[in-house]
Amino acid sequence: MTCAGRSPAHGGYTFAEHPEVMASGANLIWCARIDPGALEVEAYPAAAGDIDAFDPVGLERWLSLVPGERGQEHAVLSDGLRRIRLDVIAGSLTRGPVLLHYRLAGTASLRPRMLPLRRLLALCTHRRFVQSLFPPDPRVERWIETLRVHDAVADGASISEIVEVLFGTERVRQDEARGSDSLKSRVRRMARDARSLAAGGYRLLMRGGL
Repeated sequence: MTCAGRSPAHGGYTFAEHPEVMASGANLIWCARIDPGALEVEAYPAAAGDIDAFDPVGLERWLSLVPGERGQEHAVLSDGLRRIRLDVIAGSLTRGPVLLHYRLAGTASLRPRMLPLRRLLALCTHRRFVQSLFPPDPRVERWIETLRVHDAVADGASISEIVEVLFGTERVRQDEARGSDSLKSRVRRMARDARSLAAGGYRLLMRGGL
């Protein structure tokens, strides 16, 4: 279990990381207003032998904690690729087995927390992140292309150069032969999206935006 300070300036409670650390190895905890799937819990000491007890020690290889304000804790359970966020608003995960009380309310606000609850239950039951509960996001491929466009623009590449790298010379020729400007238009849209992401729009990704 890892504990460290917090730095919420950009919506994240973060650990100090070397810039060369891969994203899959970086410990970053998004605050609840950015991450709608964060579960609010109260953690109270569990009675010996309680079958409902949550034992942080048994999950410590995946668990990282950040102290929050007024004695709260911000936690993430992650294997580098998959993650479950907890906000401990009362009690502590540092004091042995606890009984978690989940703070849930409403209907619209409940929906994004149902899957994280199932993921937490599966992790506690099977001691692993159940892959079927973490389906690939169909937007990832588009985001990767958008990041490539951002890097290319930052390096001074022209739209025509980016189009050729992304789609290949043959497809560019076919597009031009039809008198179409669709590939360049697509890259221009990705360049606009990239600027929006870099300006802070990346925070919307966790809420389904962009």
